Amino acid sequence: MRIQAIFNKDGGTFRTTDMEVYVRHAEEVFSAAGHHLDCDVVEGADIDMALRRCAGRTDLDAMLAGGGDGTISAAAGFAWESGISLGVVPAGTMNLFARSLRIPLNIWEALDALAVGTVADADIGSANGRAFVQQFSAGLHARMVRLRNAMTYSSRPGKIAATFRAAVGVMLDPPEFEVEFDVDGVRAHRKVSAINVSNNRFGNDPLLYADDVTGGHLGFYVAQPLSSSGVARLAYDILRGRLRENTAVTEMTGSAVDLHFPKMDRAVNCVIDGELLPMGRDVSLRLHAGELKVIVPKVARQTSLTPQAAA
Repeated sequence: MRIQAIFNKDGGTFRTTDMEVYVRHAEEVFSAAGHHLDCDVVEGADIDMALRRCAGRTDLDAMLAGGGDGTISAAAGFAWESGISLGVVPAGTMNLFARSLRIPLNIWEALDALAVGTVADADIGSANGRAFVQQFSAGLHARMVRLRNAMTYSSRPGKIAATFRAAVGVMLDPPEFEVEFDVDGVRAHRKVSAINVSNNRFGNDPLLYADDVTGGHLGFYVAQPLSSSGVARLAYDILRGRLRENTAVTEMTGSAVDLHFPKMDRAVNCVIDGELLPMGRDVSLRLHAGELKVIVPKVARQTSLTPQAAA
């Protein structure tokens, strides 16, 4: 296979990696597996342009994207649009999609696994046409990300500490808003503190990612209006892997979710795959089953990821 790698050198792990050594190692590993790999190391500000250009090439069999969740989400969107196969090198803080694909979280081990991997079909979601591989969220999560983004940090531990401080801030002042939703024809109008729509339902891990991204559905979660103690209880249940036991949370699944926010009288944000974005009054979310081609480790053959062809 002819493969192009795009590595975001501003991604968490890559910031402290000798990228010349890493690129040389990547090319050697893929060559030993019978592939031709070229690598480009780019700055974060240029990552979208580089990924878009790479995904649009007609002389490639696959692309590798290395970076944090934002980089991987963008790469998945471009790969979905063009139909090219995507390999994920997890170099961020959480690396949620890599976890769903069972890719080793060590950037060196990931290369070994991907070089001899398999191309499989995975699901991908969209929110008003924008692709996501993890989740769309509004309310608690969006407020936490907004607070965290206002803080200064320059390392993975710093980001984790900022996330903790932001979570405390949200706990002291939880949001409450109205939403009208339609999940595959099931309609309701509620006051809530949080909405999450995931690419397949969450597993039990406290990081809240899907164990399987081939189930063909969206996970839909709403939390009723919460007090500070209610947010603390929700956080406690998530941390112990018992989200579904929290009585404030309603879980549904479906392939289509439509949201309407009837009382949006100011600028409001949502989060898509970790990125804080402005949110409109209406959001249409869809699941595109099996439309993203991904390179997964051979061990994934033993899971529900369906192999498509040898990579």
